[in-house]
Amino acid sequence: MEPHPFDAIELATLRKRQSAKWKVYPEDVLPAWVAEMDFPVARCVHEAIHAALASEDFGYADPRGLGESFASWAKEEWSWDVSARDVHVVADVVTGISLLLPIVTAPGEGVVIDPPVYAPFAGSIRAASRTVVPVPMKQGSSGSFDLDLALIEKAYAAGARAHLLCSPHNPLGVVYSADTLEKLAALADRYEVTILSDEIHAPLTLPGARHLPLPTVSEAAARRTIVLTSASKTWNIAGLKAAVIIASHDHTRAMVAKLPGDMPYHAGHLGILASRAAFLEGAAWRGQALEVLARNRVLLAQLLRAHLPSVLYAPPAAGYLTWLDCRALGLGDDPSKAFLDKGRVALSPGPTFGPEGRGFARLNIATSRELLEEAVLRMARAVNG
Repeated sequence: MEPHPFDAIELATLRKRQSAKWKVYPEDVLPAWVAEMDFPVARCVHEAIHAALASEDFGYADPRGLGESFASWAKEEWSWDVSARDVHVVADVVTGISLLLPIVTAPGEGVVIDPPVYAPFAGSIRAASRTVVPVPMKQGSSGSFDLDLALIEKAYAAGARAHLLCSPHNPLGVVYSADTLEKLAALADRYEVTILSDEIHAPLTLPGARHLPLPTVSEAAARRTIVLTSASKTWNIAGLKAAVIIASHDHTRAMVAKLPGDMPYHAGHLGILASRAAFLEGAAWRGQALEVLARNRVLLAQLLRAHLPSVLYAPPAAGYLTWLDCRALGLGDDPSKAFLDKGRVALSPGPTFGPEGRGFARLNIATSRELLEEAVLRMARAVNG
């Protein structure tokens, strides 16, 4: 594997960053946990932020323009015909979920999630006084994961009124097939369930897979789905605060119309400027990021075989978050604790993604070859001494 320009990043430079990834743990810990990339920022984003700095432009957000830029990008990337009028700006995806849950469900009603899944899903549901209905992802004989449609139907039939879907899935990196999504949408339509589809990792779908925005797979899917997404994960601008909510059918448009009128103005002004630049001009940088991630998912498999052969790992089809089965190591429910205490490398604890995460840990591979190698070597030292 040839070196990539992104491999030039140095640990000393990264440690100057003030973000959570680099400040939560002491300096002797190598952080590989939260969903932040180590890559240099895209030039178009850099220029957008510097232009704001030069003109001292730090006022309240003007959401205009982000809908148009996202719609243009979605058309080019996915052939998804989105009207800019149907794109609504919100601070971030989790905020959007929290605002939508009281609109699409009543207090106490069930909301389906598919664990092991992004931890704030369950927290947002409980905070809205709704009931978490876990339907664990189903693992096939080949080791791959998919939605358990039979159990999802049972949950819908038992009264769940919404489904908080992670597509692509975090932390499993699953990209759902058209067949799976069509069947899911048909079930949602039959039982009158609203799907809130978090598609924030979709622009990072890797070679060999194809992401389908859920509303595009069928009329039923469009009728039942509200999509939430952002440029934040793909272009590494989460701290700038800007995301979008898309409803592309009259049924869901009526729901989204109930969102607070001032919602767009709680997004970050710099986030909107950076997101617009990313969607309109960030293709080349995104291509470079995808090259490194495609390489790193293969590299991780090689490193694990060499240093931690009992750790099981299915390379993700999207994103830079990898799900490691560490149960054979005998490190208990939370192997990330041993990796941190003995190896000084920070991974995300598996149990935070639900009970199905016991014995697992999530590793972020959006870094250089050298730092990914160092992370695995530290994990191995934690196990082998």
